[in-house]
Amino acid sequence: MAQGTRSCSHQCGIQTAWTDEAGAEAAVAAFAATLDRERIAHLVIFFSPSYGVDGVAAAVARHFPGIRVSGCTSSGEISPMSGLARGLVAVAFPREGFRIASVLLDRIDDLDVERAAEALRLLRTSLDAIGTGGQRFAISLIDGLANAEEAVTSAVAGGLDGVPLVGGSAGDELTFCETALIHDGAVHRRAAILLLIETDFLVEIFKNHNFEPTGTKFVVTDTDHGRRAVRELNAEPAALEYARALGMPLEALTPTDFAANPLVVRIGGDYFCRSIRHLNPDGSLSFFCAVDEGVVLTLARQKDIVEATREELARLDARLGGLDLVIGFECVLRRLDAELHQVRHCISDLYRQYNVVGFETYGEQFRSMHLNQTLTGIAIGRRTVS
Repeated sequence: MAQGTRSCSHQCGIQTAWTDEAGAEAAVAAFAATLDRERIAHLVIFFSPSYGVDGVAAAVARHFPGIRVSGCTSSGEISPMSGLARGLVAVAFPREGFRIASVLLDRIDDLDVERAAEALRLLRTSLDAIGTGGQRFAISLIDGLANAEEAVTSAVAGGLDGVPLVGGSAGDELTFCETALIHDGAVHRRAAILLLIETDFLVEIFKNHNFEPTGTKFVVTDTDHGRRAVRELNAEPAALEYARALGMPLEALTPTDFAANPLVVRIGGDYFCRSIRHLNPDGSLSFFCAVDEGVVLTLARQKDIVEATREELARLDARLGGLDLVIGFECVLRRLDAELHQVRHCISDLYRQYNVVGFETYGEQFRSMHLNQTLTGIAIGRRTVS
Protein backbone atom coordinates (compact mmCIF):
# COMPACT_ATOMS: atom_id res chain seq x y z
CA MET A 1 0.00 0.00 0.00
CA ALA A 2 1.38 3.40 -0.97
CA GLN A 3 2.19 5.74 1.92
CA GLY A 4 2.93 8.93 0.02
CA THR A 5 5.13 11.38 1.91
CA ARG A 6 5.08 12.10 5.63
CA SER A 7 7.28 13.82 8.17
CA CYS A 8 7.64 14.32 11.90
CA SER A 9 9.37 16.88 14.11
CA HIS A 10 10.71 15.32 17.29
CA GLN A 11 11.16 16.92 20.70
CA CYS A 12 14.95 16.59 20.45
CA GLY A 13 14.89 18.74 17.30
CA ILE A 14 15.48 15.95 14.78
CA GLN A 15 13.11 15.94 11.81
CA THR A 16 12.28 12.67 10.05
CA ALA A 17 10.56 12.13 6.72
CA TRP A 18 9.69 9.16 4.55
CA THR A 19 8.28 8.75 1.07
CA ASP A 20 7.54 6.08 -1.51
CA GLU A 21 7.15 8.50 -4.41
CA ALA A 22 8.37 7.00 -7.69
CA GLY A 23 11.65 8.31 -9.10
CA ALA A 24 14.61 9.90 -7.32
CA GLU A 25 13.76 13.52 -8.15
CA ALA A 26 10.12 13.20 -7.13
CA ALA A 27 11.00 11.37 -3.89
CA VAL A 28 13.67 13.85 -2.79
CA ALA A 29 11.54 16.83 -3.75
CA ALA A 30 8.59 15.39 -1.81
CA PHE A 31 10.41 14.95 1.49
CA ALA A 32 12.41 18.16 1.04
CA ALA A 33 9.12 20.07 0.90
CA THR A 34 8.15 18.73 4.34
CA LEU A 35 11.39 19.66 6.16
CA ASP A 36 12.57 22.97 7.57
CA ARG A 37 15.89 23.08 5.76
CA GLU A 38 17.13 26.11 7.71
CA ARG A 39 17.34 23.99 10.86
CA ILE A 40 19.29 21.07 9.34
CA ALA A 41 22.97 20.57 10.15
CA HIS A 42 23.39 17.05 8.72
CA LEU A 43 20.98 14.95 6.66
CA VAL A 44 21.13 11.14 6.80
CA ILE A 45 19.17 9.15 4.20
CA PHE A 46 18.41 5.48 3.55
CA PHE A 47 16.90 4.59 0.18
CA SER A 48 15.93 1.86 -2.25
CA PRO A 49 18.56 1.18 -4.92
CA SER A 50 15.69 1.17 -7.43
CA TYR A 51 15.90 4.98 -7.38
CA GLY A 52 19.45 4.88 -8.72
CA VAL A 53 22.16 6.15 -6.39
CA ASP A 54 23.44 8.76 -8.84
CA GLY A 55 19.94 10.18 -9.25
CA VAL A 56 19.44 10.36 -5.49
CA ALA A 57 22.81 12.06 -4.96
CA ALA A 58 22.07 14.65 -7.65
CA ALA A 59 18.56 15.35 -6.36
CA VAL A 60 19.73 15.73 -2.76
CA ALA A 61 22.47 18.15 -3.86
CA ARG A 62 19.87 20.29 -5.65
CA HIS A 63 17.32 20.35 -2.86
CA PHE A 64 19.72 20.62 0.11
CA PRO A 65 22.53 22.93 -1.03
CA GLY A 66 25.15 23.62 1.61
CA ILE A 67 23.89 20.82 3.91
CA ARG A 68 26.12 17.85 4.67
CA VAL A 69 24.57 14.56 3.60
CA SER A 70 25.37 10.92 4.42
CA GLY A 71 23.40 7.89 3.29
CA CYS A 72 23.26 4.45 1.75
CA THR A 73 21.20 2.01 -0.25
CA SER A 74 19.09 -0.45 1.70
CA SER A 75 17.18 -3.71 1.53
CA GLY A 76 14.10 -1.97 2.90
CA GLU A 77 13.37 1.26 4.67
CA ILE A 78 11.84 1.63 8.14
CA SER A 79 9.41 4.40 8.97
CA PRO A 80 7.08 4.89 11.95
CA MET A 81 4.19 3.96 9.67
CA SER A 82 5.62 0.62 8.46
CA GLY A 83 8.33 -0.83 6.26
CA LEU A 84 8.56 0.62 2.79
CA ALA A 85 8.73 -1.78 -0.17
CA ARG A 86 10.52 0.90 -2.22
CA GLY A 87 11.18 4.22 -0.61
CA LEU A 88 13.40 6.80 1.03
CA VAL A 89 13.78 7.69 4.72
CA ALA A 90 15.47 10.87 5.94
CA VAL A 91 16.80 11.76 9.39
CA ALA A 92 17.63 15.47 9.63
CA PHE A 93 19.88 16.34 12.56
CA PRO A 94 19.34 19.92 13.77
CA ARG A 95 21.83 22.72 14.28
CA GLU A 96 20.78 23.00 17.93
CA GLY A 97 21.14 20.18 20.46
CA PHE A 98 23.49 18.12 18.27
CA ARG A 99 27.09 18.54 17.12
CA ILE A 100 28.21 16.28 14.25
CA ALA A 101 31.44 15.44 12.45
CA SER A 102 31.73 12.88 9.65
CA VAL A 103 34.42 11.14 7.65
CA LEU A 104 34.56 8.74 4.70
CA LEU A 105 36.85 5.69 4.76
CA ASP A 106 37.46 4.48 1.21
CA ARG A 107 38.90 1.21 -0.16
CA ILE A 108 37.75 -0.64 2.94
CA ASP A 109 38.23 -4.03 1.24
CA ASP A 110 41.96 -3.23 1.58
CA LEU A 111 41.76 -1.04 4.66
CA ASP A 112 44.86 0.93 5.61
CA VAL A 113 44.66 0.78 9.40
CA GLU A 114 47.10 3.65 9.95
CA ARG A 115 45.21 5.89 7.53
CA ALA A 116 41.94 4.97 9.21
CA ALA A 117 43.40 5.78 12.64
CA GLU A 118 44.49 9.20 11.41
CA ALA A 119 41.05 9.86 9.92
CA LEU A 120 39.45 9.00 13.25
CA ARG A 121 41.87 11.22 15.15
CA LEU A 122 40.94 14.16 12.89
CA LEU A 123 37.26 13.29 13.34
CA ARG A 124 37.54 13.46 17.12
CA THR A 125 39.47 16.71 16.84
CA SER A 126 36.73 18.19 14.65
CA LEU A 127 34.03 17.34 17.17
CA ASP A 128 36.14 18.48 20.11
CA ALA A 129 36.35 21.91 18.46
CA ILE A 130 32.56 22.32 18.49
CA GLY A 131 31.59 20.05 21.38
CA THR A 132 30.14 21.27 24.64
CA GLY A 133 30.36 18.11 26.74
CA GLY A 134 27.17 16.24 25.90
CA GLN A 135 26.72 12.51 25.35
CA ARG A 136 28.55 11.07 22.36
CA PHE A 137 27.88 8.16 20.04
CA ALA A 138 28.98 7.08 16.57
CA ILE A 139 27.01 5.78 13.58
CA SER A 140 28.60 3.63 10.88
CA LEU A 141 27.28 3.05 7.36
CA ILE A 142 29.33 0.39 5.57
CA ASP A 143 29.18 -1.03 2.05
CA GLY A 144 27.50 -4.39 2.61
CA LEU A 145 29.18 -6.09 -0.35
CA ALA A 146 32.76 -5.10 0.48
CA ASN A 147 33.03 -7.93 3.05
CA ALA A 148 35.01 -5.61 5.28
CA GLU A 149 32.78 -4.87 8.27
CA GLU A 150 34.98 -6.77 10.74
CA ALA A 151 38.07 -4.80 9.71
CA VAL A 152 36.21 -1.49 9.78
CA THR A 153 34.52 -1.99 13.16
CA SER A 154 37.76 -3.16 14.73
CA ALA A 155 39.69 -0.15 13.45
CA VAL A 156 36.90 2.30 14.26
CA ALA A 157 36.17 1.00 17.76
CA GLY A 158 39.84 1.27 18.62
CA GLY A 159 40.02 4.84 17.36
CA LEU A 160 36.86 6.13 19.00
CA ASP A 161 38.40 6.13 22.47
CA GLY A 162 35.39 4.55 24.17
CA VAL A 163 32.60 6.31 22.23
CA PRO A 164 29.93 3.64 21.55
CA LEU A 165 29.39 2.66 17.90
CA VAL A 166 26.24 1.43 16.22
CA GLY A 167 25.31 1.11 12.55
CA GLY A 168 24.37 -0.95 9.54
CA SER A 169 25.66 -2.34 6.25
CA ALA A 170 24.19 -1.00 3.03
CA GLY A 171 21.91 -3.44 1.19
CA ASP A 172 20.34 -3.79 -2.23
CA GLU A 173 17.03 -5.59 -1.73
CA LEU A 174 18.62 -9.06 -1.57
CA THR A 175 19.97 -8.92 -5.13
CA PHE A 176 23.61 -8.86 -3.89
CA CYS A 177 24.69 -6.94 -6.98
CA GLU A 178 25.58 -3.40 -5.98
CA THR A 179 25.43 -1.38 -2.79
CA ALA A 180 26.52 2.24 -2.50
CA LEU A 181 26.93 5.17 -0.14
CA ILE A 182 26.50 8.94 -0.50
CA HIS A 183 28.70 11.39 1.35
CA ASP A 184 28.66 15.14 0.73
CA GLY A 185 27.28 14.85 -2.80
CA ALA A 186 29.55 12.07 -4.04
CA VAL A 187 28.73 8.39 -4.59
CA HIS A 188 31.08 5.84 -3.05
CA ARG A 189 31.47 2.07 -3.19
CA ARG A 190 33.75 -0.18 -1.14
CA ALA A 191 33.60 2.56 1.49
CA ALA A 192 32.30 3.38 4.96
CA ILE A 193 30.90 6.55 6.50
CA LEU A 194 31.40 7.35 10.17
CA LEU A 195 29.32 9.97 11.96
CA LEU A 196 30.55 11.13 15.36
CA ILE A 197 27.70 12.83 17.21
CA GLU A 198 27.40 14.75 20.46
CA THR A 199 23.98 15.59 21.84
CA ASP A 200 22.38 17.38 24.76
CA PHE A 201 19.75 14.63 25.03
CA LEU A 202 19.87 11.30 26.85
CA VAL A 203 20.80 8.49 24.46
CA GLU A 204 21.58 4.77 24.60
CA ILE A 205 22.80 2.38 21.92
CA PHE A 206 21.29 -1.11 21.98
CA LYS A 207 21.06 -4.49 20.27
CA ASN A 208 18.16 -6.91 20.23
CA HIS A 209 17.67 -10.39 18.79
CA ASN A 210 15.09 -13.16 19.07
CA PHE A 211 16.98 -16.43 19.12
CA GLU A 212 18.38 -18.85 21.66
CA PRO A 213 20.96 -21.64 21.22
CA THR A 214 20.03 -25.30 20.82
CA GLY A 215 22.22 -28.34 21.49
CA THR A 216 23.12 -28.79 17.79
CA LYS A 217 26.67 -27.65 17.08
CA PHE A 218 28.87 -27.46 13.99
CA VAL A 219 32.64 -27.07 13.79
CA VAL A 220 33.75 -25.02 10.77
CA THR A 221 36.32 -27.24 9.09
CA ASP A 222 36.90 -25.55 5.71
CA THR A 223 36.29 -21.99 4.48
CA ASP A 224 36.83 -19.63 1.59
CA HIS A 225 37.57 -16.53 3.64
CA GLY A 226 37.53 -14.10 0.72
CA ARG A 227 33.96 -15.07 -0.20
CA ARG A 228 32.82 -15.43 3.44
CA ALA A 229 31.89 -18.96 2.41
CA VAL A 230 31.98 -22.08 4.56
CA ARG A 231 32.74 -25.20 2.54
CA GLU A 232 32.56 -27.75 5.34
CA LEU A 233 30.78 -28.14 8.67
CA ASN A 234 31.87 -31.11 10.81
CA ALA A 235 34.07 -32.19 7.87
CA GLU A 236 30.97 -32.62 5.69
CA PRO A 237 29.70 -30.42 2.83
CA ALA A 238 28.37 -27.36 4.64
CA ALA A 239 24.94 -26.99 3.05
CA LEU A 240 24.26 -30.71 3.25
CA GLU A 241 25.21 -30.85 6.96
CA TYR A 242 23.05 -27.80 7.72
CA ALA A 243 20.06 -29.20 5.81
CA ARG A 244 20.47 -32.55 7.56
CA ALA A 245 20.32 -30.81 10.96
CA LEU A 246 17.05 -29.18 9.91
CA GLY A 247 15.64 -32.46 8.61
CA MET A 248 15.23 -30.96 5.14
CA PRO A 249 16.40 -31.96 1.67
CA LEU A 250 19.26 -29.78 0.44
CA GLU A 251 17.37 -28.59 -2.62
CA ALA A 252 14.52 -27.26 -0.45
CA LEU A 253 16.65 -24.69 1.43
CA THR A 254 15.50 -21.07 0.94
CA PRO A 255 16.43 -17.65 2.44
CA THR A 256 13.38 -18.00 4.68
CA ASP A 257 14.85 -21.21 6.15
CA PHE A 258 18.12 -19.39 6.81
CA ALA A 259 16.23 -16.60 8.58
CA ALA A 260 14.21 -19.04 10.70
CA ASN A 261 17.20 -21.22 11.64
CA PRO A 262 20.22 -18.98 12.27
CA LEU A 263 23.65 -20.05 13.41
CA VAL A 264 25.23 -18.34 16.41
CA VAL A 265 28.70 -18.08 17.90
CA ARG A 266 29.45 -17.63 21.59
CA ILE A 267 31.74 -14.72 22.44
CA GLY A 268 32.37 -13.57 26.00
CA GLY A 269 29.35 -15.40 27.40
CA ASP A 270 26.91 -13.92 24.86
CA TYR A 271 25.68 -15.32 21.55
CA PHE A 272 26.00 -13.45 18.28
CA CYS A 273 24.34 -14.43 15.03
CA ARG A 274 26.27 -15.51 11.94
CA SER A 275 23.52 -15.56 9.34
CA ILE A 276 23.65 -17.46 6.07
CA ARG A 277 23.42 -15.23 3.00
CA HIS A 278 22.83 -17.89 0.35
CA LEU A 279 23.52 -21.42 -0.81
CA ASN A 280 26.24 -21.67 -3.47
CA PRO A 281 26.21 -24.08 -6.44
CA ASP A 282 29.24 -25.91 -5.02
CA GLY A 283 27.35 -26.77 -1.81
CA SER A 284 29.08 -24.17 0.33
CA LEU A 285 27.23 -21.56 2.38
CA SER A 286 27.97 -17.84 2.10
CA PHE A 287 27.53 -15.79 5.26
CA PHE A 288 26.81 -12.14 6.01
CA CYS A 289 29.72 -12.19 8.50
CA ALA A 290 33.22 -13.59 8.26
CA VAL A 291 33.46 -17.11 9.73
CA ASP A 292 36.86 -18.65 10.46
CA GLU A 293 37.96 -22.28 10.46
CA GLY A 294 37.78 -23.88 13.89
CA VAL A 295 34.86 -21.73 15.04
CA VAL A 296 32.01 -23.61 16.72
CA LEU A 297 28.60 -22.59 15.39
CA THR A 298 25.41 -23.46 17.24
CA LEU A 299 22.03 -23.89 15.60
CA ALA A 300 19.58 -21.46 17.19
CA ARG A 301 15.84 -21.56 17.62
CA GLN A 302 13.54 -18.60 17.22
CA LYS A 303 11.81 -16.81 20.05
CA ASP A 304 8.81 -14.56 19.54
CA ILE A 305 10.21 -11.65 17.52
CA VAL A 306 7.36 -9.33 18.48
CA GLU A 307 7.75 -9.90 22.23
CA ALA A 308 11.55 -9.63 22.06
CA THR A 309 11.28 -6.32 20.23
CA ARG A 310 8.53 -4.99 22.49
CA GLU A 311 10.51 -5.81 25.64
CA GLU A 312 13.62 -4.00 24.38
CA LEU A 313 11.79 -0.87 23.25
CA ALA A 314 9.84 -0.75 26.52
CA ARG A 315 13.11 -1.10 28.46
CA LEU A 316 14.65 1.80 26.55
CA ASP A 317 11.53 3.90 27.02
CA ALA A 318 11.66 3.39 30.79
CA ARG A 319 15.40 3.88 31.05
CA LEU A 320 15.43 7.17 29.11
CA GLY A 321 12.29 8.57 30.68
CA GLY A 322 10.38 8.39 27.41
CA LEU A 323 11.59 7.59 23.90
CA ASP A 324 11.57 10.47 21.44
CA LEU A 325 13.10 8.65 18.49
CA VAL A 326 14.93 5.43 17.62
CA ILE A 327 17.30 5.25 14.66
CA GLY A 328 17.40 1.53 13.88
CA PHE A 329 19.52 -0.80 11.79
CA GLU A 330 17.65 -4.05 11.28
CA CYS A 331 18.88 -7.16 9.50
CA VAL A 332 16.79 -7.91 6.41
CA LEU A 333 16.48 -11.49 7.67
CA ARG A 334 14.40 -10.24 10.59
CA ARG A 335 11.89 -8.92 8.09
CA LEU A 336 11.81 -12.28 6.34
CA ASP A 337 11.28 -13.98 9.69
CA ALA A 338 8.45 -11.58 10.59
CA GLU A 339 6.83 -12.17 7.22
CA LEU A 340 7.19 -15.94 7.62
CA HIS A 341 5.33 -15.81 10.93
CA GLN A 342 2.85 -13.22 9.59
CA VAL A 343 3.68 -10.70 12.31
CA ARG A 344 5.27 -7.91 10.32
CA HIS A 345 2.24 -5.71 11.01
CA CYS A 346 2.85 -6.19 14.75
CA ILE A 347 6.45 -5.02 14.37
CA SER A 348 5.19 -2.03 12.38
CA ASP A 349 2.81 -1.16 15.21
CA LEU A 350 5.74 -1.13 17.65
CA TYR A 351 7.81 1.06 15.34
CA ARG A 352 4.92 3.49 15.09
CA GLN A 353 4.49 3.55 18.88
CA TYR A 354 8.17 4.25 19.56
CA ASN A 355 9.04 6.37 16.48
CA VAL A 356 11.54 3.95 14.91
CA VAL A 357 13.16 4.99 11.63
CA GLY A 358 16.05 3.39 9.77
CA PHE A 359 16.77 0.70 7.23
CA GLU A 360 17.06 -3.05 6.65
CA THR A 361 20.69 -4.06 6.43
CA TYR A 362 23.15 -6.69 5.26
CA GLY A 363 24.75 -6.57 8.72
CA GLU A 364 24.65 -4.59 11.93
CA GLN A 365 27.39 -2.99 13.98
CA PHE A 366 27.42 -2.76 17.76
CA ARG A 367 30.50 -1.44 19.53
CA SER A 368 33.39 -3.49 18.06
CA MET A 369 31.16 -6.31 16.76
CA HIS A 370 29.67 -7.00 13.34
CA LEU A 371 26.37 -8.86 13.78
CA ASN A 372 23.54 -10.45 11.80
CA GLN A 373 19.84 -11.04 12.36
CA THR A 374 19.83 -8.31 14.98
CA LEU A 375 18.21 -4.92 15.51
CA THR A 376 20.78 -2.37 16.63
CA GLY A 377 20.23 1.33 17.04
CA ILE A 378 20.46 4.54 18.95
CA ALA A 379 17.58 5.41 21.27
CA ILE A 380 17.13 9.15 21.90
CA GLY A 381 15.17 10.25 24.93
CA ARG A 382 12.98 13.30 25.48
CA ARG A 383 15.04 14.59 28.39
CA THR A 384 18.29 16.53 28.20
CA VAL A 385 21.46 15.50 30.00
CA SER A 386 21.38 16.99 33.49
